[in-house]
Amino acid sequence: MKYILMFFIKIYQKTLSLDHGLLGKLLPGVRVCIYHPSCSEYGYQSIKRYGTFIGGYLTAKRIISCGPWSAGGYDPVKDLKLSGFSELVTKI
Repeated sequence: MKYILMFFIKIYQKTLSLDHGLLGKLLPGVRVCIYHPSCSEYGYQSIKRYGTFIGGYLTAKRIISCGPWSAGGYDPVKDLKLSGFSELVTKI
């Protein structure tokens, strides 16, 4: 499941993303994401590192936090201290 989500994120980045994709090349100079890395790259990295459930949760949290009320800036995927059940879930 994690590889399917990562595949769809890459498809989005290469086509619709104003920061990474073809649409961004058609509209140069338009950068929408206030975070670095962009939300789609953050989602890709978090799902790759933590799996479908925890990575998906972190991605949803990041997307919800994006908006005019947010300062943005550099916000990489953080290292989480996982134990027990959480370690098993990240392998899915």
